[in-house]
Amino acid sequence: MVKYVSFVNKVMMRRRIALVIVLLVTTVSGWAQSRWNARYQQYIDQYKDCAIEQMLKWKVPASITLAQGLLESAAGQSRLATQGNNHFGIKCHGWSGKTIYHDDDKSGECFRSYKSPFESYEDHSRFLVNGQRYQGLFKLNLTDYKGWARGLKAAGYATNPQYADRLIDIIQLYKLYEYDHAKTYDKFIMEHARDTQVGNLPLHPIKMYNDNYYLNARRGDTFRSIGKEIGISYRKIARYNERGKNDTLEEGEIIWLKKKQKKAPREYKKYLHYVRPGESMYSIAQKYGIRLKSLYKLNHMSPDYTLRVGDALRLR
Repeated sequence: MVKYVSFVNKVMMRRRIALVIVLLVTTVSGWAQSRWNARYQQYIDQYKDCAIEQMLKWKVPASITLAQGLLESAAGQSRLATQGNNHFGIKCHGWSGKTIYHDDDKSGECFRSYKSPFESYEDHSRFLVNGQRYQGLFKLNLTDYKGWARGLKAAGYATNPQYADRLIDIIQLYKLYEYDHAKTYDKFIMEHARDTQVGNLPLHPIKMYNDNYYLNARRGDTFRSIGKEIGISYRKIARYNERGKNDTLEEGEIIWLKKKQKKAPREYKKYLHYVRPGESMYSIAQKYGIRLKSLYKLNHMSPDYTLRVGDALRLR
Protein backbone atom coordinates (compact mmCIF):
# COMPACT_ATOMS: atom_id res chain seq x y z
CA MET A 1 0.00 0.00 0.00
CA VAL A 2 2.81 2.39 0.91
CA LYS A 3 4.54 1.68 -2.40
CA TYR A 4 1.29 2.33 -4.30
CA VAL A 5 0.77 5.70 -2.56
CA SER A 6 4.38 6.63 -3.26
CA PHE A 7 3.91 5.72 -6.93
CA VAL A 8 0.71 7.80 -7.14
CA ASN A 9 2.46 10.78 -5.53
CA LYS A 10 5.30 10.55 -8.02
CA VAL A 11 2.84 10.43 -10.92
CA MET A 12 0.93 13.43 -9.58
CA MET A 13 4.17 15.34 -9.06
CA ARG A 14 5.27 14.64 -12.63
CA ARG A 15 1.91 15.82 -13.91
CA ARG A 16 2.18 19.03 -11.91
CA ILE A 17 5.70 19.65 -13.24
CA ALA A 18 4.53 18.97 -16.79
CA LEU A 19 1.60 21.37 -16.33
CA VAL A 20 3.90 24.10 -15.00
CA ILE A 21 6.24 23.64 -17.97
CA VAL A 22 3.32 23.86 -20.41
CA LEU A 23 2.06 27.01 -18.73
CA LEU A 24 5.52 28.58 -18.78
CA VAL A 25 6.05 27.74 -22.44
CA THR A 26 2.60 29.07 -23.32
CA THR A 27 3.18 32.28 -21.38
CA VAL A 28 6.63 32.91 -22.85
CA SER A 29 5.38 32.04 -26.33
CA GLY A 30 2.42 34.39 -26.00
CA TRP A 31 4.65 37.18 -24.68
CA ALA A 32 7.13 36.71 -27.53
CA GLN A 33 4.31 36.67 -30.07
CA SER A 34 2.84 39.91 -28.73
CA ARG A 35 6.25 41.59 -29.00
CA TRP A 36 6.73 40.16 -32.48
CA ASN A 37 3.33 41.43 -33.60
CA ALA A 38 3.97 44.90 -32.23
CA ARG A 39 7.31 45.13 -34.01
CA TYR A 40 5.80 43.93 -37.29
CA GLN A 41 2.89 46.36 -37.03
CA GLN A 42 5.26 49.25 -36.36
CA TYR A 43 7.21 48.34 -39.49
CA ILE A 44 4.00 48.17 -41.53
CA ASP A 45 2.86 51.58 -40.29
CA GLN A 46 6.22 53.08 -41.15
CA TYR A 47 6.68 51.63 -44.65
CA LYS A 48 3.20 50.93 -46.05
CA ASP A 49 3.19 54.21 -47.97
CA CYS A 50 6.53 53.29 -49.60
CA ALA A 51 5.03 49.96 -50.63
CA ILE A 52 1.87 51.57 -52.02
CA GLU A 53 3.86 54.14 -53.96
CA GLN A 54 5.97 51.38 -55.49
CA MET A 55 2.84 49.44 -56.42
CA LEU A 56 1.28 52.42 -58.20
CA LYS A 57 4.55 53.15 -59.97
CA TRP A 58 5.90 49.68 -60.81
CA LYS A 59 2.89 47.34 -60.44
CA VAL A 60 4.38 45.24 -57.65
CA PRO A 61 1.66 44.38 -55.07
CA ALA A 62 2.09 46.43 -51.90
CA SER A 63 1.32 43.33 -49.84
CA ILE A 64 4.21 41.43 -51.42
CA THR A 65 6.65 44.33 -50.98
CA LEU A 66 5.72 44.75 -47.31
CA ALA A 67 5.81 41.01 -46.58
CA GLN A 68 9.22 40.65 -48.21
CA GLY A 69 10.50 43.70 -46.35
CA LEU A 70 9.25 42.30 -43.05
CA LEU A 71 10.68 38.85 -43.66
CA GLU A 72 14.00 39.79 -45.25
CA SER A 73 14.83 42.58 -42.76
CA ALA A 74 13.35 41.02 -39.59
CA ALA A 75 10.97 44.00 -39.45
CA GLY A 76 13.82 46.45 -40.00
CA GLN A 77 16.03 44.99 -37.25
CA SER A 78 18.51 42.94 -39.30
CA ARG A 79 22.13 44.03 -39.71
CA LEU A 80 21.61 44.59 -43.44
CA ALA A 81 18.68 46.90 -42.70
CA THR A 82 20.18 48.84 -39.80
CA GLN A 83 23.67 49.26 -41.29
CA GLY A 84 23.00 49.13 -45.03
CA ASN A 85 19.33 50.14 -45.34
CA ASN A 86 18.89 46.90 -47.31
CA HIS A 87 15.38 45.67 -46.51
CA PHE A 88 15.09 42.99 -49.20
CA GLY A 89 18.33 41.03 -49.00
CA ILE A 90 19.35 41.93 -52.55
CA LYS A 91 22.94 40.95 -53.33
CA CYS A 92 25.52 42.83 -55.39
CA HIS A 93 24.97 41.15 -58.77
CA GLY A 94 25.14 43.90 -61.41
CA TRP A 95 25.50 46.58 -58.72
CA SER A 96 27.93 49.51 -58.86
CA GLY A 97 26.80 51.36 -55.74
CA LYS A 98 27.83 51.05 -52.09
CA THR A 99 28.07 47.59 -50.60
CA ILE A 100 27.93 45.76 -47.29
CA TYR A 101 29.27 42.28 -46.55
CA HIS A 102 27.23 39.74 -44.64
CA ASP A 103 27.14 35.99 -44.02
CA ASP A 104 24.28 34.34 -45.92
CA ASP A 105 24.42 31.13 -47.96
CA LYS A 106 28.18 31.68 -47.89
CA SER A 107 30.46 33.62 -45.58
CA GLY A 108 31.04 37.32 -46.29
CA GLU A 109 28.69 37.71 -49.25
CA CYS A 110 28.29 41.09 -50.97
CA PHE A 111 24.98 42.92 -50.55
CA ARG A 112 23.74 46.24 -51.88
CA SER A 113 23.82 49.19 -49.50
CA TYR A 114 21.56 52.26 -49.73
CA LYS A 115 21.38 55.79 -48.39
CA SER A 116 17.86 55.28 -47.09
CA PRO A 117 15.15 52.60 -46.79
CA PHE A 118 13.27 54.42 -49.57
CA GLU A 119 16.15 53.70 -51.97
CA SER A 120 15.96 50.05 -50.94
CA TYR A 121 12.24 49.95 -51.73
CA GLU A 122 12.82 51.63 -55.10
CA ASP A 123 15.67 49.27 -56.01
CA HIS A 124 13.59 46.24 -55.00
CA SER A 125 10.92 47.26 -57.54
CA ARG A 126 13.50 47.86 -60.26
CA PHE A 127 15.16 44.54 -59.43
CA LEU A 128 11.90 42.69 -60.08
CA VAL A 129 10.85 44.75 -63.11
CA ASN A 130 14.24 44.38 -64.83
CA GLY A 131 14.87 40.77 -63.85
CA GLN A 132 14.09 38.44 -66.74
CA ARG A 133 13.14 35.57 -64.45
CA TYR A 134 10.44 37.67 -62.75
CA GLN A 135 8.67 38.84 -65.91
CA GLY A 136 5.91 36.25 -65.60
CA LEU A 137 4.86 37.76 -62.28
CA PHE A 138 3.73 40.98 -63.95
CA LYS A 139 1.09 39.05 -65.90
CA LEU A 140 -0.63 38.25 -62.60
CA ASN A 141 -3.32 40.41 -61.06
CA LEU A 142 -2.08 42.92 -58.46
CA THR A 143 -4.40 41.32 -55.92
CA ASP A 144 -3.07 37.79 -56.55
CA TYR A 145 -0.58 37.85 -53.68
CA LYS A 146 -0.51 34.06 -53.45
CA GLY A 147 0.50 33.79 -57.10
CA TRP A 148 3.19 36.44 -56.59
CA ALA A 149 4.54 34.73 -53.47
CA ARG A 150 4.78 31.35 -55.17
CA GLY A 151 6.16 32.92 -58.34
CA LEU A 152 8.95 34.64 -56.40
CA LYS A 153 9.94 31.33 -54.82
CA ALA A 154 9.78 29.49 -58.16
CA ALA A 155 11.92 32.20 -59.80
CA GLY A 156 14.61 31.71 -57.16
CA TYR A 157 14.27 34.89 -55.09
CA ALA A 158 15.02 32.89 -51.94
CA THR A 159 16.38 29.42 -51.17
CA ASN A 160 14.09 28.75 -48.19
CA PRO A 161 11.59 26.06 -49.32
CA GLN A 162 8.92 27.68 -47.09
CA TYR A 163 9.49 31.18 -48.49
CA ALA A 164 6.16 31.48 -50.34
CA ASP A 165 4.16 30.11 -47.42
CA ARG A 166 5.83 32.51 -45.00
CA LEU A 167 5.02 35.49 -47.22
CA ILE A 168 1.40 34.38 -47.52
CA ASP A 169 1.12 33.85 -43.76
CA ILE A 170 2.43 37.36 -43.06
CA ILE A 171 0.09 38.92 -45.62
CA GLN A 172 -2.93 37.15 -44.19
CA LEU A 173 -2.05 37.70 -40.52
CA TYR A 174 -1.56 41.45 -40.93
CA LYS A 175 -4.16 41.87 -43.70
CA LEU A 176 -1.58 43.38 -46.02
CA TYR A 177 -3.77 42.46 -49.00
CA GLU A 178 -5.90 45.50 -48.13
CA TYR A 179 -3.09 47.76 -49.39
CA ASP A 180 -3.27 46.14 -52.83
CA HIS A 181 -6.48 48.09 -53.41
CA ALA A 182 -4.97 51.48 -52.49
CA LYS A 183 -5.27 54.30 -55.00
CA THR A 184 -3.11 56.83 -53.18
CA TYR A 185 -0.51 57.11 -50.43
CA ASP A 186 0.51 59.58 -47.75
CA LYS A 187 2.64 62.18 -49.51
CA PHE A 188 3.79 63.74 -46.22
CA ILE A 189 5.53 60.50 -45.30
CA MET A 190 6.98 59.97 -48.76
CA GLU A 191 8.41 63.48 -49.13
CA HIS A 192 10.31 62.85 -45.91
CA ALA A 193 11.35 59.33 -46.93
CA ARG A 194 12.97 60.49 -50.19
CA ASP A 195 15.43 62.67 -48.31
CA THR A 196 18.28 60.79 -46.72
CA GLN A 197 19.90 63.04 -44.17
CA VAL A 198 20.36 66.52 -42.75
CA GLY A 199 24.03 67.39 -42.40
CA ASN A 200 25.80 64.26 -41.22
CA LEU A 201 22.76 62.77 -39.47
CA PRO A 202 20.11 60.49 -41.02
CA LEU A 203 16.56 61.75 -40.92
CA HIS A 204 14.30 60.84 -38.03
CA PRO A 205 11.94 58.00 -38.97
CA ILE A 206 8.39 59.38 -39.02
CA LYS A 207 5.74 57.09 -37.57
CA MET A 208 1.96 57.24 -37.40
CA TYR A 209 -0.39 56.81 -34.46
CA ASN A 210 -3.86 58.08 -33.54
CA ASP A 211 -4.27 59.77 -36.95
CA ASN A 212 -1.13 61.79 -36.40
CA TYR A 213 2.58 61.78 -37.19
CA TYR A 214 5.37 61.61 -34.63
CA LEU A 215 9.08 61.05 -34.25
CA ASN A 216 11.35 60.34 -31.31
CA ALA A 217 13.78 63.08 -30.32
CA ARG A 218 17.49 62.39 -30.40
CA ARG A 219 20.14 63.76 -28.10
CA GLY A 220 20.71 67.43 -28.92
CA ASP A 221 17.44 67.88 -30.82
CA THR A 222 15.49 71.11 -30.47
CA PHE A 223 12.13 72.16 -31.83
CA ARG A 224 14.04 74.41 -34.20
CA SER A 225 16.24 71.60 -35.58
CA ILE A 226 13.26 69.26 -35.98
CA GLY A 227 11.24 71.99 -37.67
CA LYS A 228 14.06 72.65 -40.13
CA GLU A 229 14.28 68.95 -41.02
CA ILE A 230 10.54 68.40 -41.38
CA GLY A 231 9.74 71.70 -43.02
CA ILE A 232 7.25 72.82 -40.39
CA SER A 233 7.50 75.92 -38.23
CA TYR A 234 9.24 75.00 -34.99
CA ARG A 235 6.81 77.26 -33.16
CA LYS A 236 3.93 75.17 -34.50
CA ILE A 237 5.61 71.91 -33.49
CA ALA A 238 6.15 73.23 -29.96
CA ARG A 239 2.53 74.31 -29.84
CA TYR A 240 1.30 70.93 -31.07
CA ASN A 241 3.26 69.36 -28.19
CA GLU A 242 1.98 71.94 -25.68
CA ARG A 243 5.49 73.17 -24.94
CA GLY A 244 7.55 76.31 -25.11
CA LYS A 245 9.45 76.75 -28.37
CA ASN A 246 12.81 76.89 -26.54
CA ASP A 247 12.16 73.93 -24.22
CA THR A 248 14.91 71.32 -23.86
CA LEU A 249 14.01 67.96 -25.40
CA GLU A 250 14.94 64.63 -23.86
CA GLU A 251 16.34 61.75 -25.91
CA GLY A 252 13.54 59.38 -26.94
CA GLU A 253 10.79 61.89 -26.23
CA ILE A 254 7.72 61.69 -28.50
CA ILE A 255 7.31 64.77 -30.70
CA TRP A 256 3.98 65.12 -32.51
CA LEU A 257 4.00 66.84 -35.88
CA LYS A 258 0.34 67.80 -36.05
CA LYS A 259 -2.21 68.92 -33.48
CA LYS A 260 -3.02 66.06 -31.12
CA GLN A 261 -6.43 64.38 -30.93
CA LYS A 262 -8.99 64.79 -28.16
CA LYS A 263 -9.13 61.04 -27.53
CA ALA A 264 -7.00 57.93 -27.89
CA PRO A 265 -7.69 55.44 -30.73
CA ARG A 266 -10.97 53.48 -30.67
CA GLU A 267 -9.38 50.32 -29.32
CA TYR A 268 -8.95 52.09 -25.97
CA LYS A 269 -12.70 52.60 -25.50
CA LYS A 270 -12.92 49.74 -23.00
CA TYR A 271 -9.47 50.15 -21.48
CA LEU A 272 -8.02 52.36 -18.77
CA HIS A 273 -4.45 53.56 -18.29
CA TYR A 274 -3.12 52.85 -14.79
CA VAL A 275 -0.54 55.41 -13.73
CA ARG A 276 2.98 54.09 -13.25
CA PRO A 277 5.86 55.54 -11.24
CA GLY A 278 7.43 58.55 -12.97
CA GLU A 279 4.44 59.27 -15.21
CA SER A 280 2.64 62.59 -15.38
CA MET A 281 -0.56 63.68 -17.05
CA TYR A 282 1.59 65.30 -19.72
CA SER A 283 3.70 62.19 -20.42
CA ILE A 284 0.53 60.08 -20.64
CA ALA A 285 -1.11 62.58 -22.99
CA GLN A 286 2.00 62.50 -25.18
CA LYS A 287 2.11 58.70 -25.18
CA TYR A 288 -1.40 58.38 -26.60
CA GLY A 289 -1.35 61.52 -28.75
CA ILE A 290 -4.05 63.25 -26.69
CA ARG A 291 -4.27 66.94 -25.87
CA LEU A 292 -3.47 67.51 -22.19
CA LYS A 293 -6.61 69.57 -21.65
CA SER A 294 -8.72 66.79 -23.16
CA LEU A 295 -7.14 64.14 -20.91
CA TYR A 296 -8.07 66.17 -17.83
CA LYS A 297 -11.58 66.66 -19.19
CA LEU A 298 -12.08 62.96 -19.99
CA ASN A 299 -11.28 62.14 -16.36
CA HIS A 300 -13.14 65.07 -14.77
CA MET A 301 -9.93 66.32 -13.21
CA SER A 302 -8.62 69.81 -12.70
CA PRO A 303 -5.04 70.76 -13.68
CA ASP A 304 -4.10 71.07 -10.00
CA TYR A 305 -4.95 67.41 -9.28
CA THR A 306 -2.00 65.47 -7.85
CA LEU A 307 -1.59 62.30 -9.89
CA ARG A 308 -0.95 59.12 -7.91
CA VAL A 309 0.52 55.79 -8.91
CA GLY A 310 -2.32 53.39 -9.65
CA ASP A 311 -4.83 56.05 -10.71
CA ALA A 312 -7.06 54.75 -13.52
CA LEU A 313 -7.42 57.16 -16.45
CA ARG A 314 -9.95 57.05 -19.24
CA LEU A 315 -8.41 57.62 -22.67
CA ARG A 316 -11.59 58.24 -24.68
